[in-house]
Amino acid sequence: MLTFTGDPFHDGLDKTMVHWPDGIVVLADGRVTHVGPAEEIAKVLPAGSEIVDYGRDTLISAGFVDTHVHFPQMPMIASYGSQLLDWLNKYTFPAELKFADKEYARRVARVFLHENLRNGITTSCVYCTVHPQSVEALFEEAETLGLRLAAGKVLMDRNAPEALRDTPQQGYDQSHQLIATWHGRGRLLYAITPRYAGSSSPEQLDAAGALWKTHPECLMQTHIAESPQEVAWMKELFPQRKNYLDIYDHHGLCGPRAVFGHGIWLGESELARLHVCGGAIAHCPTSNFFLGSGAFNIGGATDPKRPVRVGLGTDIGAGTSFSILATLGEAYKSAQLNRQALSPGHAYYLATRGGARAMYLEDKVGSLAPGMEADLAVLDMRSTPLIDFRMGEARDFAEQLFIQMTLADDRAVQATYVAGKCVYKRPPRPSP
Repeated sequence: MLTFTGDPFHDGLDKTMVHWPDGIVVLADGRVTHVGPAEEIAKVLPAGSEIVDYGRDTLISAGFVDTHVHFPQMPMIASYGSQLLDWLNKYTFPAELKFADKEYARRVARVFLHENLRNGITTSCVYCTVHPQSVEALFEEAETLGLRLAAGKVLMDRNAPEALRDTPQQGYDQSHQLIATWHGRGRLLYAITPRYAGSSSPEQLDAAGALWKTHPECLMQTHIAESPQEVAWMKELFPQRKNYLDIYDHHGLCGPRAVFGHGIWLGESELARLHVCGGAIAHCPTSNFFLGSGAFNIGGATDPKRPVRVGLGTDIGAGTSFSILATLGEAYKSAQLNRQALSPGHAYYLATRGGARAMYLEDKVGSLAPGMEADLAVLDMRSTPLIDFRMGEARDFAEQLFIQMTLADDRAVQATYVAGKCVYKRPPRPSP
């Protein structure tokens, strides 16, 4: 078993990473009641406990946390040949038009959530479309599964097709109603969602800031500094603001529970401001590489002198995989391009407790500890013939983890637990 008690970027792996080679986690009423070395926990197991033994060569951790993903972009994942701004116009906006149909949105939501569970993802921060019914469809499906999930209606009143635009008042009113209906219902949370500064007028950003001030318990999610071209365009659209983050800050959209997607091209003053205000960055490496946006500097963002909260995002559909393990492999490469080495321990932190901390949920999910919500990912550490062979040469646990984040994918997820219930079990492998 693997879990974290704190932030290894700030306090080091020795003080924060916990690994039990033989462990037991006890689940009851949707929560973890006991966890630790098997020889200790076995002595305190309640009488009549049902034992599920996944055997050796299995790793159990908290469920993975995806801090940035677009469920309406599933139907156009793997769309060829554009960088960010052209890609939005060519692929994303036409795909999102279909979500005016709630039944279509519901069908996509079901596939989306199943893919999450197939990949061990138990908590997500999700962009819907401008249509309120897209949010309703996702929340309704997530509610049936008992998921801890945040989502919101995209606010977008300019630089998009007319059928995908709302108005500042319409966006405020519809979001307000969705918050009243869904935020805090079961394990669901609302995320106020201006898509990005380029698609919202100053008036709409003001309205979003006013909405968040009224509902500070909600999350706020948006995009920032994803590509150099985008950053240059924001300077044209908001010439009075000193930098990209200052656009959001000016409109009351910086603070705890703010999750900014990408952040590749943020400057030092912006990172320092995120540290002070408590905002987080969602690192989305497969998307960044797919669109040619750049390589996020994880070391710069997590500098112990002014650390910024960082989580991991698949960013479907510019992102190319639901697999958190594959995403960690790309995060390693992103660090390498910045002349850094992302250790496997730090990487797994990003995928679990780090993502939960980015969403201000570290008291609920992201760790294995008594009282935490019982969301788990069970990984087969020998999921393919190549991995099986390579694991035979691994010298220690850190190398075993690195093999998984370099070579493994959805096939490694043996089971996924949500609120103490096994909601996904990998089908048996066909006989050779």
